[in-house]
Amino acid sequence: MVGSVNWSELKTLLLQHSSFVICSHVRPDADALGSELGLQYLLRSLGRTATIVNASAVPATIAFMSEGQEVLQLNVDVPKQQFTLPDAFLTVDTSSWQQLGAMADIIRSSAREHIVIDHHLVSDEMGPHMFRDTTAAAAAEMVCRLFEEFEREPDATIADVLYAGIATDTGWFRFPSTRSETMRLAGRLIDFGARPHEMYRLIHEQMSLQRVLLSGKVLSAVRTAADGRLNWLQVSAADMEETGTSPADTEGLVNRCLTVAGAEMAFIAVELPTTQIKFSLRCREPHNVAALAAQFSGGGHQLASGCTLPGPLDKAVQTMLNAALGTMEAAPEVRSAADS
Repeated sequence: MVGSVNWSELKTLLLQHSSFVICSHVRPDADALGSELGLQYLLRSLGRTATIVNASAVPATIAFMSEGQEVLQLNVDVPKQQFTLPDAFLTVDTSSWQQLGAMADIIRSSAREHIVIDHHLVSDEMGPHMFRDTTAAAAAEMVCRLFEEFEREPDATIADVLYAGIATDTGWFRFPSTRSETMRLAGRLIDFGARPHEMYRLIHEQMSLQRVLLSGKVLSAVRTAADGRLNWLQVSAADMEETGTSPADTEGLVNRCLTVAGAEMAFIAVELPTTQIKFSLRCREPHNVAALAAQFSGGGHQLASGCTLPGPLDKAVQTMLNAALGTMEAAPEVRSAADS
């Protein structure tokens, strides 16, 4: 269901099962992790067993969100060969098999029910129980709605992580996806104990010196095309080795490219330890980087999406550059601020 979720049906499905494994996309962001933790808390309050298992570890930049919480990693905390199947799988903040990593194999090879809660535009067919609301600014918005449907309230710790999920996915409430309901939900989370100032500090003001050095190195080599309408960055494994950083330390750098006057689209290419190249894509309306990412089996939002291409880095960047330029040429002219 896109844009309108049958909450009664979703509630019934959740109440039918006694044990759940909750998962989200690889390299979970604050919205994915906050939504997982919120769902775990909610299901446990309903007397259900709920375990979070992801294909990859929680990034160090948001590890504070899961302190004292049970968040497991497949093949590290839970061997794939010894995976205990739940009554149902619950996927949140993605409806892409590729983005689930190794968890996709476990879900697809089992006959257990699979429930999906997502807010992204691009979607795979993941079964009959897909609850998608593309008008929601964040998956955490949908989790907040579930709390209301079940007449439950989050404690202060869960209010914090749900607030962080909404705030980060809306660019701290500055993206066009921010609605009046988004602000009301944020206000209710503050009433439950969420601390906006502390969430911002922990997410954006705890940068390591190594990350600062990487940022300077990468931003000093920003590249541009289409008369400055398209800007991009690329980060090699050598760049990260030299500065003592990891791919997680590139988070948010792509947004700097879009702050340049006249920029309409931007991307960053990051070389992963697997030699694959991770792309984060950003744009301004009316461009659509979700459609661009979908060309490479990725997805996300119209204005913020991602995908992964095979290496080497320079070849992957050229492939993305050609595709991005083609997308821009096919789009109408970007509105100026005066037209907004």
